[in-house]
Formats: sequence, C-alpha cells, structure tokens
Amino acid sequence: MEKKKRKISLSSVQRAARDIIWQYRGRLALGLVLLLIGRLCGMILPASTKFLIDEVIGNGRRDLLLWIVIAAGAGAAIQAVSSFSLSVLLGAAAQRSINDLRLKVQRHIGRLPVAYFDDHKSGELISRIMTDAEGVRNLVGTGFVQMIGGSITAVVAFAVLIWLNWRMTLIAVAFLAVFAVVMVLGFTRLRPIFRIRGKLNAELTGRLTESLGGVRVIKAYTAEQHEERVFAEGAGKLVDNVVKSVIGASAMTTLGTFLFGLMALTLGVLGTREVLAGTMTGGDLGMFVVFTFTMVAPLIQMSSISTQITEAFAGLDRIHEVLSVETEDVADAEREAVGTLTGDVAFENVSFAYTEDVEVLEGISFIAPAGTTTALVGPSGAGKSTIIQLVLAFRRPTTGRILVDGRNLERLKLREYRSHLAVVLQDDFLFDGTIAENIGYSRPGASRAELEDAGRLAHCEEFVSGFEDGYDTVI
Repeated sequence: MEKKKRKISLSSVQRAARDIIWQYRGRLALGLVLLLIGRLCGMILPASTKFLIDEVIGNGRRDLLLWIVIAAGAGAAIQAVSSFSLSVLLGAAAQRSINDLRLKVQRHIGRLPVAYFDDHKSGELISRIMTDAEGVRNLVGTGFVQMIGGSITAVVAFAVLIWLNWRMTLIAVAFLAVFAVVMVLGFTRLRPIFRIRGKLNAELTGRLTESLGGVRVIKAYTAEQHEERVFAEGAGKLVDNVVKSVIGASAMTTLGTFLFGLMALTLGVLGTREVLAGTMTGGDLGMFVVFTFTMVAPLIQMSSISTQITEAFAGLDRIHEVLSVETEDVADAEREAVGTLTGDVAFENVSFAYTEDVEVLEGISFIAPAGTTTALVGPSGAGKSTIIQLVLAFRRPTTGRILVDGRNLERLKLREYRSHLAVVLQDDFLFDGTIAENIGYSRPGASRAELEDAGRLAHCEEFVSGFEDGYDTVI
C-alpha cells in the first residue's frame, strides 16, 4: 500500500513539473533555438580540423586558411551572442517561475487549518516556501534546455562520427552506454538523499526559528548550551547528508572520467591503425577525435544537470506534500451564506479532543447571548482557549454542535463568518508598522475615523494618546 501511495505522489510531482515547463514553453522553445544555433556554430571549429590538416597542411592550400579562420571566428562570435541571450532569457524565466511557485505555496499554506500549524514548525514551512521552490530554476532555467540541446548536439556529432568511421563510433557508443547505466543507477540512489536533505534543512530551520523566537525563555533558564547541542546535532545530520550526496556525485564523475579516458585511449589506438592502414586520413582522425569530445561534452554536462534536476524534483516532491493538504475553507462552496449576524452563541453537548481518546472538552453546553459578556474561568488546561478556538472555527467539535444565531457553525461559510469577528488572543502578536496599521489589519481600506473608533471600543485610546505620534506610532 505504501509503494502505491509513493507512485501516486511521484506521478503528481511529474505532472507538476510538466505544468511548470508548459507554462514557460514559449521561452523554453526560444531558448532551445538559441542553444542549437550556438551549438551548431560551435561545431564549425572542430569541423575545420579536417581541412586544416588534409588541405592546408597536407596539400598546401594556403588560400583556404583565411576562409577557415573567418568561418571559425564568425561561429565563435554567434555562439557567444546566443549564449548570452540564452542566459538572460531563461534566467529571467527561472526567477519568475520561482516567484510564482512561492506565491502559490504561501497562498495555500496560509489557508491551511490551524491544526496543521500546530503539527509543523514555522521554520519548516518557511523552508518549503523559500528553499524548495528554488529548484524550479533547473526546470525552467538553462538546465532543462541544455539537457535537450545537449541531446541534439550529441546526436548530430554521432551522425558525423558514423560518417567518418562507423566501427570506431560503435565502440565509443558502447562506452557511453556503460556511462548511461552508471548515471541511471546513481540518480536513483541520489534522489532519496536530496529528499532527506530538504527535510533535514526544514527541521533545522524550524528549530532555529523557534529558538530565536523564544530567546527570552532560553536565557531565563540558561538553556543556551542545550540549544547549541540541539542545533549542532541537526547541523551534523545535514552535513552528513550533503557529504553522502557529494560522494555519490563525485563517484559518478570519477567513473565517468575513467570511462572517457579509457574510451579516448582505445579510440586513439584504433584510429592510429586506421590511418596507418590508409582507411582514414590524418584529418579524418583529428576530426573524429574532436567530434567525439563534441558528443561526450554535452553528455557529461547533462549528468551534472541531471543532478540538479533530481534535486528540483525532490523539492517539488516536498512542495506537493504541502499542496496536497486540504485547505480549511475548501468546502465553503457548499456551505450557507452567513448574512447579518446578531451574535448569539450556543454550545450543545460539545466534546473535543486534540488526540484520539483524550478529550479536552466533554459534553459542554452553554449559551452566550448577544450583547453580553461571557467569562470562562478555570485552571490552566481546563479548555478555555479550546472553547475560543471552537468559536473561531479554528477547530471543529468531535461531537455536539456550536450554534451561531441558531445556525450550525459547521454549515456556515468559513471566511464570511470570520469577517464578522474581532479577537484579542491570549498571546499578543503585532505586525511591524504603526498602531493604526495593526488596528486596521483586517480592513486595509478603513478610514482614520473608523480606526480611531475601533481603538476606543477596544479601550486603546488612553495608552495610544500617551505616544507622541498617537496612532501613527511605529511599534
């Protein structure tokens, strides 16, 4: 069952990657054209080696030298311009795609139930938004286009090599096949490592965010050394993971270098024999060697890009985990409109448990009429805050009903219902800005008179007037 779930997850991630690529298909197509122009122009210089060796040097055709230089120079200039244009075009696209994904993830996370935030550290969620989205640059940036362009370049070079000497080309392909098998096996092992790295990074960021936010508690209990040990342990796990990925990538690179070195040696010996036997000219051999590396170079580059894309897929995998969590207002379309509220609140035999079989509230019933003040009194842990969370619809009752003006709260549109609420929570929280901006947080377009009326209703007028700038005081 677990394997089946994993396959579904990977399929969803692949669809997400496909959608991102499709969204920027125009820029990617143009980038591919620029890349191919650059790669084809880059082949002019290696192709000229045959004419330099056989015609200019071998047959004394000095008149061809100037034309060869002009062609190679023009090819190099066009390659440089196309490379610059490619970087600018896809670099901008990559940054936009990262921003779009961050906005999407942030928007989704902001609408998740409160219970989700209780179970996940804020630093971990920040990592999902800011860090995991970064990998998309390798899908929309030059990485993806270079993989496609590298494949096309390798095919063109392969065709030239077949034309020069098909027997030696097949030997080169055999070495490349071994290299391809190594890459596939290597990336299969690396992807889980990258996925774990994202998780470790998120956990470490979450713990660091917690410790910085709770620095007063830490200092009050002289727990600095404890936090240092916890952070060091998490950082150590992250380093171990990075080292594993570095060792894995280095092992693939080393094996690839060895295979390509062995291939060059083998082709050099066979090519020399072909020249001595008269089946190839010196120019043919020189051109064969250069085009062999023209075919191999993009394949080596593709192996490096594949590592980056593997990491991007791991990041998308983690983002998909968050996006697959249902938002709290997903059922609003099927709920009743709220309309005008009087404010009568009633609990009917309400029970609630944060964890199964451990009830915090059991059979609670009371009525809080509109226009009255209802005080909830009891020791810490008695469930006072839980009742408020139920009234705010941060949580839903395990059993029983909460009625607002005689209507079941669960059947009311969540966002519309909350627009009628004003709340001062037990743990105060203020955003950076002025007192007026904080009071008007839920209504950015409120007038100054409305803000000051709200301040008077909340009994803030007395201490606000004590500040020199009043409601414009920055807090």
